[in-house]
Amino acid sequence: MEVNPNSQQSAGTQSTSNNLGNIQRPGEYLRHVRLQKKYELADISLALNMPLRTLEALEKDEYTALPEATFIKGYYRTYARHLNVDASMIIQRFDEIYQNDTGFHAEHALNDSPIKIMGKLPGSNSGRNRKWLKRIVVLIVIALLIWVAMLAVQNWSNKKKQEQATANPSNVQVLSLNQDSDMSGDKLEIKISEPTSLSIIDSTGKVLAKGRQTQDLTLNGQTPFQIQLNDAKAVSLNLNGEAISLSPYTVNGKADFRLSR
Repeated sequence: MEVNPNSQQSAGTQSTSNNLGNIQRPGEYLRHVRLQKKYELADISLALNMPLRTLEALEKDEYTALPEATFIKGYYRTYARHLNVDASMIIQRFDEIYQNDTGFHAEHALNDSPIKIMGKLPGSNSGRNRKWLKRIVVLIVIALLIWVAMLAVQNWSNKKKQEQATANPSNVQVLSLNQDSDMSGDKLEIKISEPTSLSIIDSTGKVLAKGRQTQDLTLNGQTPFQIQLNDAKAVSLNLNGEAISLSPYTVNGKADFRLSR
């Protein structure tokens, strides 16, 4: 392309006219200015953070290869500002020839633009923000799934423990029932109102009962009995048919005493 011979230059310096002059198309004019200033298109692409193919389409005035007219004007303004030329003349000329090139008014959106990705103005972070938002949502969903899984495992574990406790309600060891002794000795009846731990040993040192108990017991042995109750309120005693008060032997809910007839 030849430089307009009518353009004025001051002594020792080069200046770029803000009038498009004989150059009829905006992209052609910007390319002319760039070549005058000896700028590489790739360097401008980096400086403006604008795709190289967008700049190439702008310089060739290929409007059907670009997004909507509003974005094209934005590109022109950014490019012109970088080259230090007046953008108003470029935009005015663009409005004049855009309809002839595309068949649309400059305010019309090119919905079928083949380079839609170039529709973002330089520096736009909307796409990046959407990506981060999607990642955050995915992380939240994963965290909720992990939390629900942990609750399910915990509930399953608690249910298993309850089933085991129901299947084994008592681990008491009753050692005093001796069928061959003809139920000799003293008779101790124990009524349990709620599960509790106890220990009962007769005077011979025989362990009649020991451990956790949930059901009533009837024991036979020789007095005095050494009795330990973990929860005295949950137990009532009868020795040879006589009710025994546990109040005198209870301290902090527990009872530890010797019982004789």
